Amino acid sequence: MNKTFHSILSIAVIASLAIATVSCGGKKSEQQTADGELSGNISISGAFALYPLAVKWAEEFQKLHPEVKIEVDGGGAGKGMTDVLADQVDIAMVSREVSDEEAKKGAIGFPTAKDAVVPTINEKNPFYAQLVKHGITQQAATDIWINGTIKTWGQLLGTQDQTKIAVFTRSDACGAAETFAKWLGKHQEDLLGEGVNGDPGVATAVSKNPLSIGLNNIGYAYDNNTLKPLPGIRVLPVDGNNNGKIDPDEDFYASKDQITKAIAEGRYPSPPARDLYLVTKGLPTNPVVIAFLKYVLTDGQKLNAPVGYIEIPQEKLDKALAKLKK
Repeated sequence: MNKTFHSILSIAVIASLAIATVSCGGKKSEQQTADGELSGNISISGAFALYPLAVKWAEEFQKLHPEVKIEVDGGGAGKGMTDVLADQVDIAMVSREVSDEEAKKGAIGFPTAKDAVVPTINEKNPFYAQLVKHGITQQAATDIWINGTIKTWGQLLGTQDQTKIAVFTRSDACGAAETFAKWLGKHQEDLLGEGVNGDPGVATAVSKNPLSIGLNNIGYAYDNNTLKPLPGIRVLPVDGNNNGKIDPDEDFYASKDQITKAIAEGRYPSPPARDLYLVTKGLPTNPVVIAFLKYVLTDGQKLNAPVGYIEIPQEKLDKALAKLKK
């Protein structure tokens, strides 16, 4: 495995273990307060997209409330939603909209951050210089992942080259693939390509294959400390106006702060830009869970940008907070 991605996975595991002081295996017992101070446990699982930020929220919230212990696990948006609806965790991290069917089962989403899913290629792709100038249109992405009619890099670039594209998608139920497919007018199950589990898995697969293309959350295409692209992987720019080239106002992929600014300003299409949610089953009654959600929707928003995410507009935050006051 690429050393950089191995380090990312190791750090994520260590962070999760550092935060977790209770074992896995089900939703924790009802919380309580002691001497006016919050005390108890919160369990969270779900989307890789929201994982790094949720870890940071948990760390900072525990500094404010030392008697609260928070366990954060990944596994994908699908796992998180399944866990919360089955009362296995208190909160799910979900990187897509809550479906009508999930809402009927009690799922309530609280928008907490925004990011985007991006097409990714290997930095050693033999056509790299042409690709970053040419970009990829929505139709071309559809012809790669949905129709299967673009099979070579020459077809994508409008040349006669017959080098085949190795296409990757996600094998796990996840918000990233569902959101990317929504951009193409379809659902995750419609995406073609070799299925790989998890965001780190796709990023690693792309970084190992110079002829590959994949889809990743921006948190797995850029280093969250340097904000530069991770070694081995680059974002393939999106040609939003379909003119066959990446114009200056479409060229914002050199660093994570550039692309997050473009997402915030609406210069990157939505989808695949999307809101990220914390989801509960019904309105929470646990005072510790309520306090944590209120923190995320208020002071916790200040952590979004430093970790590489976009804050939610105040109007949306106010509506989410109003749910917690009912």
